[in-house]
Amino acid sequence: MEAEAADGPPSGVEAALSCFSFNQDCTSLAIGTKAGYKLFSLSSVEQLDQVHGSNEIPDVYIVERLFSSSLVVVVSHTKPRQMNVYHFKKGTEICNYSYSSNILSIRLNRQRLLVCLEEAIYIHNIKDMKLLKTILDVPANPTGLCALSINHSNSYVAYPGSLTTGEIVLYDGHSLKTVCTIAAHEGTLAAITFNASGSKLASASEKGTVIRVFSVPDGQKLYEFRRGMKRYVTISSLVFSMDSQFLCASSNTETVHIFKLEHITNSRPEEPSTWTGYMGKMFMAASNYLPTQVSDMMNQDRAFATGRLNFSGQRNICTLSTIQKLPRLLVASSDGHLYIYNLDPQDGGECVLIKTHSLLSSGTTEENKENDLRPSLPQSYAATVARPSTSSASTVPGYSEDGGALRGEVIPEHEFATGPVCLDDENEFPPVSIRNP
Repeated sequence: MEAEAADGPPSGVEAALSCFSFNQDCTSLAIGTKAGYKLFSLSSVEQLDQVHGSNEIPDVYIVERLFSSSLVVVVSHTKPRQMNVYHFKKGTEICNYSYSSNILSIRLNRQRLLVCLEEAIYIHNIKDMKLLKTILDVPANPTGLCALSINHSNSYVAYPGSLTTGEIVLYDGHSLKTVCTIAAHEGTLAAITFNASGSKLASASEKGTVIRVFSVPDGQKLYEFRRGMKRYVTISSLVFSMDSQFLCASSNTETVHIFKLEHITNSRPEEPSTWTGYMGKMFMAASNYLPTQVSDMMNQDRAFATGRLNFSGQRNICTLSTIQKLPRLLVASSDGHLYIYNLDPQDGGECVLIKTHSLLSSGTTEENKENDLRPSLPQSYAATVARPSTSSASTVPGYSEDGGALRGEVIPEHEFATGPVCLDDENEFPPVSIRNP
């Protein structure tokens, strides 16, 4: 899911991790440190299996894994303008790209790879890494805030459309056209995320008090949740559960909030004839005549469940995942720990912490011990990122960059394939380097 690079740690707290991100289906966790990066499988509560680790690239600040495949994208502070794409099972670099300014975030699904700079977004076709579109009319985006639907057949992109308000631009990654703009918040955006199917988009502003959910692609507001009114917070991560029933938000406070996406129907059972029931009916009726801001506040839903952290002020990310057939809340923090909680999907309430893992322990697990019960990994880059089809290898005649930010070279026929052609190890794609002139 959405990757978060760790900001500077609070005073007196040393950040052990420079970045951390859950993969698209919340089955893997990637971390970056000054020494390199590591990938973990999230198939067990009691055991945290390290799938892969590399010290070849130091000072990593972005690392993204494509689902549970062997494809990983890495960016280092030593070369912050260069994106490196690796096949980590084989230990080979597939390609690298250089850009005109520092890379701030990377998003990917099985069709598109998104590279976000402060004032531009690059959309690549992930099968052959061809640059399809450069979005240049992007307001300054110093945090690299953007989102990509993980559903490769529904590749919507979202990014801030304003410097001063919480406007969201919804962009179609298939047709490469703007779909609509959504006036999501009065204040500037802090977080945006799609659900797994790409049919919903959630957002939070820098105030962090209200979280809204919109339908995609029409941009209509579906839900509004209040995280709190007592204080403004900095939202660290925002993520849907894979079944889209829950929405989870973490911040710089000690509480993780989980909201349940359900509408209250009008066909309620008859209220008891009590003073409380009578007043409730009166408030509901009165809300129809009150100003929108007031009625919205009355109708907002609060958290269905919460997770209590034993720290505050540290950068963290959260996700909701099913591990060993039970729903769990997972929180990774910049101090190098992963916290796993049980979530009651029926009654909610406070989540129970059941396990804490250190992400920096020296113990490692061989790659073949990854335990996520998925088919064996394909042997080529194209097969890694694409579903089976009848496509065959083809020549990529170079990269026609929209906006002229990059100039690519002609790539020989054997170096990239547009279809999932499985090759033997000795015929694996050789390294390809794409750089600015």
